[in-house]
Amino acid sequence: MAVQATLGSGASFAIETSSGHSITLDLDREHGGANIGPSPMEVILVGLAGCVGMSMMSLLAKRQQITAYKISVRGERAASHPQVFKHITVEHIFTGHNIQSAKVQRALELTEERYCGASAMLDKTATISHTIQIIEADSLS
Repeated sequence: MAVQATLGSGASFAIETSSGHSITLDLDREHGGANIGPSPMEVILVGLAGCVGMSMMSLLAKRQQITAYKISVRGERAASHPQVFKHITVEHIFTGHNIQSAKVQRALELTEERYCGASAMLDKTATISHTIQIIEADSLS
C-alpha cells in the first residue's frame, strides 16, 4: 500500500493511491487553505468510518437482514499540538428486518478487537465509544 502526494495550489495536496484512486486534501480557510477537499484529520475519521462499516457489514450481511446502515463519527482533538484525537464517538444506525441487537454487539466487539486496523491505531491515543441504534424497516422495504 502506498500513496503519492503532490502539492497543489495553496495548502492543498493531490493524493494518488497505489490502487488508482485520487483525492484532494486541503485545509479550511480559517487555517490557510481554500477548503477544496477534506482535511487530513477528517480523512482519518473517514478511514475509521469505512473500516468499521466494512468490517461490520462483512460480519453481519449473511446473518442479519440489513437494508440500510449509517455511521456518524465525531472526533475531539487535544488542544495542544500535535492535536491528536482524544475522544471519538461512532454512532451506528441500522435499519432492517428482525435485526438482533446481540449479533450487532458481537460484530462490533470483533470489529474492535480483531478486524479494524484503523480502530486499533486510533485506540492508542483516543477513547473510542460506540452507540448502536436499530430501526425496524417498513414491511414493504
